[in-house]
Amino acid sequence: MPPMDSILLDLPGFKIIEVTGKTFLTLRVEFLEKAACPHCQSAKLRLKDTFTRRIRHIMFGQRPTWLEVRANKYGCRACGKYFNTRFPGVRLRKRASEPCRVEISKLHHGGQTQRSLSQQLRLGSATVERWYQNYFELRNREFMNAHCPRVIGIDEHFFTRKDGFATTIANLSTHRVFDVVLGRSEASLKAYLRNLIGKERVRVVVMDLSETYRSIAKKHFSNALVVADRFHVVRLVNQQFVKTWGDLDEKGRKHRGLVSLMRRHPDHFKPGQKEKLFKYLDEVPGLKPIYLFWQDLLRILRMKGCNQQACRNIIPEFLYIIEELRKANFQHLQKLGETLNSWKEEIARMFRFSKTNGITEGLHNKMEMLSRRAFGFRNFENYRLRVRVLCG
Repeated sequence: MPPMDSILLDLPGFKIIEVTGKTFLTLRVEFLEKAACPHCQSAKLRLKDTFTRRIRHIMFGQRPTWLEVRANKYGCRACGKYFNTRFPGVRLRKRASEPCRVEISKLHHGGQTQRSLSQQLRLGSATVERWYQNYFELRNREFMNAHCPRVIGIDEHFFTRKDGFATTIANLSTHRVFDVVLGRSEASLKAYLRNLIGKERVRVVVMDLSETYRSIAKKHFSNALVVADRFHVVRLVNQQFVKTWGDLDEKGRKHRGLVSLMRRHPDHFKPGQKEKLFKYLDEVPGLKPIYLFWQDLLRILRMKGCNQQACRNIIPEFLYIIEELRKANFQHLQKLGETLNSWKEEIARMFRFSKTNGITEGLHNKMEMLSRRAFGFRNFENYRLRVRVLCG
């Protein structure tokens, strides 16, 4: 078990000798471990000089603390090099300990402004900002050379008016952001994906109905299967059927109550709502068969986690619906049929796979909050650094 003084200080090898001060605490400490040459690890040393180091440390009871410790200058008899005493938890030529820098960075990230911290700690605002940036850079090193996850989600989100959109690659297994790349075209992502480590490990790529992302996935993730995102498929179906409804009855389509009933799940009707809806459907010629066809398609698209036998029963019905849509007399239904036919393999995989890009959309909300909290980002690398550390 480590000594109590080391636990209190959060630094190993120190012993507290004296505590002075009221508003600002000064802890006179002694370093107990024997020195060794950092270059050759030799213990044959010659003492050259002794001096006192004053190091800023973590707060005790909301009071800033300084450590005063005696340090020595040594000359190594083995390699002939000179060095000063190295203290654990204090980086070379730094006037603050690592626990102190981390503590102040977390306080700043928690909402305390640079001005309030600088007044409380008698520290420059630029120093707080520098420590805050270094904290994120150190945390970001944990993600360096990380291998690509096996199940990923790809989606775009808006960054700035100047730089446009950015692409998010999410780890759907851990619900974390793997990386953020500026741009959403194949040309802008080509250099990043070419050097991506472990992309051959990817087995599933979930995305919306984007032709660009599908071509990117097939080209750069050759061992992965592309799966369509259920939310975007259902939204596309709803949009096209609502437009077809507008062709038959534009006035009814703008009625908010009827829109709510038409889009509602059949199992969620309240007493009297189903009768009201079917009464309206009977009043508009040709609308009732379209509504029933619409609900039948949504019933199939909502199925997930099906086994192989269930998929064998679903897919023929799904393909039949696609052909009926392509032969329909309405332009929007024909367009929907062509889109579903182009994505039929990716949608069919959706019946077996339960993960969706809703995880990625939720991460986008968190990333948007980070951007608002920082009052926007001009530099994309700073934005990427924050996202990888706080959402990764």
